[in-house]
Amino acid sequence: MTPGVVVLVLSLLLGIQPITTDLYLPALPSLTEGFGAPVPQAQLTLTTLLLAFGASQLVWGPLSDRFGRRPVLLWGLGAYTLASIGCVLAPSMPMLIVWRTVQGAAMGAGVMGARAIVRDLHTPETGARVMSSALTGLGVIACLSAPLGGLLADLWGWRYVLACLTVFGALSLLVVLLYFKESAPRRNPMALRPATMVRTWLTILRHPTFLAWSALTTASYAGLFTFLASSSFVFIKVLGLTRTQYGLVMFSTAFCYILGTVLCRRMLSRFGLRRTVALAAALTLLGGTLLGTLALAGIQSAWAILPPFCLFMVAHGVHQPCGHSAAVGPFPQAAGAASAVNGFLMTVAAFAVGGWIGTRLDGTVFALTNGIWFWSAAIAAVAWTLVQRYGEPRPF
Repeated sequence: MTPGVVVLVLSLLLGIQPITTDLYLPALPSLTEGFGAPVPQAQLTLTTLLLAFGASQLVWGPLSDRFGRRPVLLWGLGAYTLASIGCVLAPSMPMLIVWRTVQGAAMGAGVMGARAIVRDLHTPETGARVMSSALTGLGVIACLSAPLGGLLADLWGWRYVLACLTVFGALSLLVVLLYFKESAPRRNPMALRPATMVRTWLTILRHPTFLAWSALTTASYAGLFTFLASSSFVFIKVLGLTRTQYGLVMFSTAFCYILGTVLCRRMLSRFGLRRTVALAAALTLLGGTLLGTLALAGIQSAWAILPPFCLFMVAHGVHQPCGHSAAVGPFPQAAGAASAVNGFLMTVAAFAVGGWIGTRLDGTVFALTNGIWFWSAAIAAVAWTLVQRYGEPRPF
């Protein structure tokens, strides 16, 4: 595969996550009203998707180590496309939750596979640069998702929003089928044996480098998910933005994420992995602190939330490619399993955040602002301590 094909495949596989979450966020309030469902139940369409996404990776990872990345990607993307059709046709909120859960489980194959592919083809340092390029593509998809979702929701309703996911899934499946060649250097015939799986997971979870970088990616993603789970209700219901205006808010945050991935590539060549994330953590903490203090001071508007969160998103564009590549780096022979455990930890945190958010949306902005402030402090603490001490990604 040429480098361009690799980046295209990685962008689609990684982009399946933001398009699955971001595209329908502008339609979430109207979807909730359309089914006559309570807000906590509507939140389950996001949180159960994320929990299934994280848990499924623990299965997809060993499967990809045993059979290779290509067949697992084809199975996962096929299931994702079928589940997306189920979402469009769902007659009730409980059935939509069921299909979104299946969709999340299938989505795990793509994201897990992308991280494993990077480790198959590159060392951790080079892989962080490649991952940042792929995450730039993810950022473009995220930029387009929320404005498109808001526009479709305003024009035709939420079912057309979810229909776009069917198209994306089918397109990604076609690209992998036609252009992706197997990247795993060799299969592990023992990968699916229960004793082997448990031993591999324990080895991964005991490795201090993996734990340090996974703590960084988990805290960073938890901060992002705090925004994702609360922003549509805060901006539309509390601050009075239209769905299209909210889509533009999401576009601006995704654009800042793209800037962060570009900045990441420049910083890596100058500062290396650990110093790069340490510098980005200062930006994270600044954005989170501004967000929290402005809200506590009674300045509650879209303009008091958006610029500080954009600082958070620029730094997020640095933390994610560095963290994903370095966490998997020590395990070249078990890249699928290591990627799966990393993804599982992230989504367990996101599920917990989603549950907390669902009980804190009280007609104010504080669930969003305080949550992101907390996670920005956690990111800085991890980047300045654990990553600096244990973050050298040497093979295990």
